[in-house]
Amino acid sequence: MSDEERAAVRTGRPVRRVTPASEEQRAAWVGGGMPAVERVRPGLWSIPVPIPVNPLRYVLVYALELPDGVAIIDAGWNTDEAYTALADGLAVAGYALTDVRAVLVTHIHPDHYGLAGRVREASGAWIGLHPADAALLHDRYDDSGIEVLVARERASLVRSGVPAPMLDELAGASMMIRHYVTMAGPDRLIEDGAALGLPGWDLKAIWTPGHSPGHLCFFSPDRRVLFSGDHVLARITPIVAVHSQSAPDPLADYLDALAAVRDLPIDEVLPAHEYRFLELATRVDHVIAHHADRLAEIEKVLRDAGGISCWSLAEKLTWSRPWSTIPPFMRRAATNETLAHLVYLHTRSRAHPVPGPPDLWYVSDQS
Repeated sequence: MSDEERAAVRTGRPVRRVTPASEEQRAAWVGGGMPAVERVRPGLWSIPVPIPVNPLRYVLVYALELPDGVAIIDAGWNTDEAYTALADGLAVAGYALTDVRAVLVTHIHPDHYGLAGRVREASGAWIGLHPADAALLHDRYDDSGIEVLVARERASLVRSGVPAPMLDELAGASMMIRHYVTMAGPDRLIEDGAALGLPGWDLKAIWTPGHSPGHLCFFSPDRRVLFSGDHVLARITPIVAVHSQSAPDPLADYLDALAAVRDLPIDEVLPAHEYRFLELATRVDHVIAHHADRLAEIEKVLRDAGGISCWSLAEKLTWSRPWSTIPPFMRRAATNETLAHLVYLHTRSRAHPVPGPPDLWYVSDQS
């Protein structure tokens, strides 16, 4: 059961399901397997690329046929298994890695950006990123910048009230996935509203920050499809968190970015995980309602507690499994996501912190 589904049980708000655009993809997701390479429509392919030791299991890479090859949206993790799966998937579509002309990266998380460098080495393709994510690459993936990043994260976790014995483990929890990325700077910076200039495709970039500061979706008005990355998924919601590389108020950014795509004239959403689906507006409305429910839950806990750290607050919230069974990396994510909701409430004068460490949080009519 997802966090949304547990919240639905708690609040009585029903989960509004969207219609799968591919029953085969949905069956693979629900059944715990890998979907097949699919020809979505003429000139467009969906290629599942495995993610190692991760409940998401795969990222859906999209191949867009061009007169002289293909462009791909996202690339997968940097593992030999993923590289082979991408190559094999392109072969089903009648192409090789050497035929890739462009890698459009929705955001710089390893399952989307990790293989981009190897693909460029094999093909000479250009890599495109939004400037806000491109600016984070050095500190995130270069060895000379990582110590500063970990130190900043540790300081934030101290203020959140993470117990001292867990601080070092949680501050460095992302280190284990850095080797799934081939560091590769972008050849092009893709701004909001930019036309991609891919022959045969009227593709337009939409900046959708929240899950990452530079997250991009790609919209084709003629083909009436939205490549949504992690911004909007069929069943789960992306992590929107305050951390050492986030924007100051990422939840506000995310909610605004949901509104920006809600009414696009499309027939199908092509996300990076789970499965393709219809009814974009229905899904956006449900995700917005989910965050409203979470904010209300947090306000209730704050009111009852009368002053509580972010870590202790996170322990009391509804998650997809008991807090004690959540692994350290995901506890950090849950704490930082809770902090994003607290910051959102604070900027709207609905909650405020008393500086620590740890910072103690109150609803705005308490002291």
